[in-house]
Formats: sequence, C-alpha cells, structure tokens
Amino acid sequence: MSDFRTEKDSLGPIEVPASAYYGAQTQRAINNFPVSGLKPWPAFVWSMTMIKRAAAEVHLDLGMLPADMAKAIMQAGDEILSGQFRDEFVVDPFQAGAGTSHNMNTNEVISNRANEILGFKRDDAKKPVNPNNHVNMAQSTNDTIPTAIRLGALWRVEELLASLRGLAETFRAKSREWDDVVKSGRTHLQDAVPIRLGQEVGAWAKAIERNVEKLDQAAEGLRRLGIGGTANGTGLNAHKEYHSRMVAKLSKLTGLKLYESDDLFESMQSMQDAVHFSGAIRTCAQDLVRIANDIRLLSSGPTTGLAEITCPPVQPGSSIMPGKVNPVLAEMLNMAMFHVMGCDLTVMLAGQAGQLELNVMMPIIAHNLFEEMHVMIGAVNAFNHNCAKGITVNRERAEGWLAKNPILVTALNMKIGYENGAVVAKRSLAENRSIKDIVVEMGLMSPDEVDKALDPKAMTYGGIIEGVGGGG
Repeated sequence: MSDFRTEKDSLGPIEVPASAYYGAQTQRAINNFPVSGLKPWPAFVWSMTMIKRAAAEVHLDLGMLPADMAKAIMQAGDEILSGQFRDEFVVDPFQAGAGTSHNMNTNEVISNRANEILGFKRDDAKKPVNPNNHVNMAQSTNDTIPTAIRLGALWRVEELLASLRGLAETFRAKSREWDDVVKSGRTHLQDAVPIRLGQEVGAWAKAIERNVEKLDQAAEGLRRLGIGGTANGTGLNAHKEYHSRMVAKLSKLTGLKLYESDDLFESMQSMQDAVHFSGAIRTCAQDLVRIANDIRLLSSGPTTGLAEITCPPVQPGSSIMPGKVNPVLAEMLNMAMFHVMGCDLTVMLAGQAGQLELNVMMPIIAHNLFEEMHVMIGAVNAFNHNCAKGITVNRERAEGWLAKNPILVTALNMKIGYENGAVVAKRSLAENRSIKDIVVEMGLMSPDEVDKALDPKAMTYGGIIEGVGGGG
C-alpha cells in the first residue's frame, strides 16, 4: 500500500498521506505555513466542528441534503466532538488570512470520515461527500471563523469564571480567619496607619469578584452569532431561514445561550466583541499580578523581609543555597499573567487590522484568545490549590512591625494636630522611643488618653476615636 494518495482541489492534484483524513487544501497549508509547529486549540476544533455538525442537521431539516449524507456528516462531527481524530487538525495558527485553511481542514476531515461511514475509502474517486459542496454548504470561512471564535470562548467561559471564583472564595475565607490580626498598613511601600490582615486579603477577594462580573458581562457580546452571512454579510447561497435555524440549533447542541445577529455585515467586519472580552481577561490579569506581588512582598524574608505571611514550601528554591524556599506559585502567576497580557495585545492589534468586509487576522485572534483563557484557567487553579489555600499568617511578626510603627500618631491628629504629630513621629524614629512617651513628655496628652487613643484595632474601624476628638 502506498504511503500517499492523490487528492485534488482547484489548483490541481497534490499528494496527501494515505492515512490522513484531511485532504488537499490542508496539505497545501502544511506545506505553505511551517511556521510555529503549533496546532489549533481544542476550543477551535470543537467550535468549528460544532458549526459543521449543526449545519448538516439544519440542511437535513430544510431538505437540502440527502438524509444518508447529512447523517454521515452529523455522525462524523459527533465523533470529533467526542475527542476522536484530534491529530487530524494540523494547520499552524499562522496561516492563510481569515482562517480558510482551518475551515477546510475541518471540512476535509469531516467529509472523509463521512464517506468512510457511507462505505467509501479515502482514496475512492467516487466518494460522494464533498468538503466544499456538502460539509461547507451555505457557509464561508468569513462567517464560520468569527462564529467559531465566539463559540470557542463561550465553551470555556464558565470554567474560567469558576477558577476565579474559587480563588476569590479562598481569599474570602482567609479574610475571615485573619480578621483579628492587626498589622501595619503600608502606602508607597512606607509605614501607614493600621489595617487588619482580614481587610487586606478581603480586598483581594473583592477585586477578583469584580473581575468575574466584568468577564461575565463581556462574554454577553460573544453570544451574538453572525453565522449565515456567508461571504460578506449578504447571506448569498444560504437559505433564508438558515441563520435563525443555525442559532437555534447551536443553542440546543451546545447548551449555550446564543442570539441572532441584528446585523450580519457588522458581525463579519468587526472583531470588537472578541477584543472586548480579551480586554476583560487582561484587566483581570493585571489585578492578579498586583495580588501576586503583594503576596511576594508580605512573605518576603523570612528573616530579613516582612514575613507577615508564609507561602507553602512546595519545592527547594535554590540550586546553590541550601534551605532556601521561594514563593514560586506567585512567581508563576506573574509570568502566566504577563503572557496573557501579551496575547491580549495581539488580539487588539489583529482586531483593528481588518479591512472593508472582513478581518483577515482572525486565526491569530482565535489562537491567542483561546490561549489566554487556557493559561489563566491553569495558572489560577494551580495558584489557588498549591499556594493560596495553604498560606499561613505569622501573627507575632505582623503585630511586631505594627508596634514599631510611628505612623500610629495619625490617630492623635484630632487632639494634638498634624504639625505636632509630625514632630512626635520624627522624634520616635530618631530617638527609638514610643509615641506615648514623647506625647506625654511634650505635655500634649495624659498617659491614659494616649493609651485609649492608640488602640490599633480601633483605628482599623475608621471614624474618630472616642476621647480624641476636638482640636489641638
């Protein structure tokens, strides 16, 4: 048996591996785009296959495909959706503009498998199911790829939101656990008024919760599908009911809430919904970087840093320094989120690069958007389970730093005034003496008044501390 078979397309014959389910146009893409060695994300394979499978059923219902042919296409699609034939999707993300190569890769794999189901071999010249005429019926790369981008992102959006909710819940639980730990606040990386560790960590939880809200809102725009616009939005070669039937069929098959487009031309020209969703992912990524950096700072040391919290020791931190342990999960989260933000930049640049009726940069929008989601899901889950859940507090260290903090004098502002407070703070630092001693020595307040006013926990509740109000 030959290792190759000959397939034909509009450019003529080309040799394809005999065992491959893909055909001529896919082989040309393999030859033409040996760029990165990367393959399409499973979300892209799933979403494109789902469109083909739905279209076959719609065309069966409309009487536009013979029943045996339509059912064979549907069965082939179901097999791919179940995870079979994954290795047959081989086109590099850096490929022909708009994604024609990925579209044809999908059409060819489905058509050859459908022909096989009907009893024809892959090299049979009489095989009836054609990738363009039947699998791609009433479709164009120009409307299937933007639809696939939307479906592929929605396929994993709940998984993304669940990973973030899990991390927020971890921080929320820690904030309750540590609510009685009073520590020094820090602004500009300098000493500031007291704060409870629970308040600090609770703010991390709230930030992530707000990002979940933003991502959920941004995903709504992805639910509006432009399938049925075909080449440029006019719907040429598609049945007049095709668009509405496809949206309904895809909703049923995927279980996703989907809407018909109110302007098929806009849905093909503009990538704004994908760019907007990617931007929400980027916003979340920058917040995660900020939180990871706080954790790295608060766990620094353990003897020469802040060391108010300790991250779980998950692996040795140095190949030369015995016993060193680093906050590796926080470092990983930083790197992952930097990558996510880089992917978003590509999506944004590609989104504005469309011309006239089409954006020809869609393959890289799809690849980077799906990569953003994949990396964020994995990084957040790993950080949550391997680090955040196991963080412990060093109460004595946190409270010890607070005891040395001269900025506690801020609580006396209402009694002694800002200027006197500045004098007290400077003397406390210079003379290594307590705030209380200096305030009493200067005759500004009695010892009992100072003790009452300098209750660090009371300061974390805000307002005016009792007995300190009134000028001075």
